[in-house]
Amino acid sequence: MAQFWFYVFTLVFFLFDYFILAMGLNIQFGETGILNFAYIGFVALGAYVTGAVSLPSSVGTAQQYIFGFNMPFPFSLLAGGVAAMLMAVVVAFITLRRLRTDYLAMVLISLSLVLYDVINNYVRLFNGADGLYNVPQPMAGLFHLTSNAFVIFFACVTGVVALIMWFVMSRVTRSPLGRTFRAIRDDPDVASALGKGVFRYQLTSMLIGSFYAGIGGGLIIQFGGSFNPSAWLPGETFVVFAVIIVGGVGNNVGLLVGALLVETLLIHLPAFLPDIPGHPGLIEYIDAMVIGVALMVMLWVRPQGLVPERVRRFQVPTDELIHRDGHSVEAPVIDTMSATPTPSAMAAHEGEDA
Repeated sequence: MAQFWFYVFTLVFFLFDYFILAMGLNIQFGETGILNFAYIGFVALGAYVTGAVSLPSSVGTAQQYIFGFNMPFPFSLLAGGVAAMLMAVVVAFITLRRLRTDYLAMVLISLSLVLYDVINNYVRLFNGADGLYNVPQPMAGLFHLTSNAFVIFFACVTGVVALIMWFVMSRVTRSPLGRTFRAIRDDPDVASALGKGVFRYQLTSMLIGSFYAGIGGGLIIQFGGSFNPSAWLPGETFVVFAVIIVGGVGNNVGLLVGALLVETLLIHLPAFLPDIPGHPGLIEYIDAMVIGVALMVMLWVRPQGLVPERVRRFQVPTDELIHRDGHSVEAPVIDTMSATPTPSAMAAHEGEDA
């Protein structure tokens, strides 16, 4: 029975963690339209920095890594998030000022590959291909937790972190800042013509999303106690994209649904299933094919995802009628997905001007 709950709460951890990762990528891609194919690089940097600052000095150990501050939780986790944000500043100034859409995506995935090669080959940075290991389990010694008890405990901690970050993200996406993000996503040229600093808002989106990526990566290394380059191959970015596409772009509730279906049920649950007799590893290949087919079906049949982005409308905060040239017209309705008047309202005003 103890082993059963170990498996269950391992899946619960990955559900909450990938919900955090999906929220970070969603605000970049789903809300602002930044096709960030280097997202897993920010996750990895957050994991490495969190692990390196959690470990003691590397002097006299079998590992080689920078930092070694023996920093306690949650400060080590926040350090990973901040490190990912700092890298986002550098990446944004290199890419976002001049590149868009497909060109931006190609450059970002190239940067991810460069980062992968640097960390994999420069051993003194984060122990090279072996990666970091023996990362301390947060608060396990304080509460005298066994390995199984720690899995249950940290899954609950991750759930609390996910709830806090979901609350913050929901505030951001519903604010004027979020409406500006969506306006830039829909048409950056129009947003720029209306006086919005497109690069400044894109940079803000990159910083917020990268912080979420760093936090998600930090939770992974603290949960598992280790992290190496095999855990963040470039294809891992597309797993997070699959979570967003299946669940619903631009919808935080949809991200939780996508994390449950894609990451928890289709990726991690099969890892606990026994191998098919005579065909070791076949389940993993079947799993990959199922995910690919599911993506194609979703993009063809329901591209908006299982939980589509909700269009919210509200009246302009004025009197019930707007008086112009002695005439009265209804106040325009604002579509919060693009922060612009609806076509019907614009047509009404054009007719009034005529």
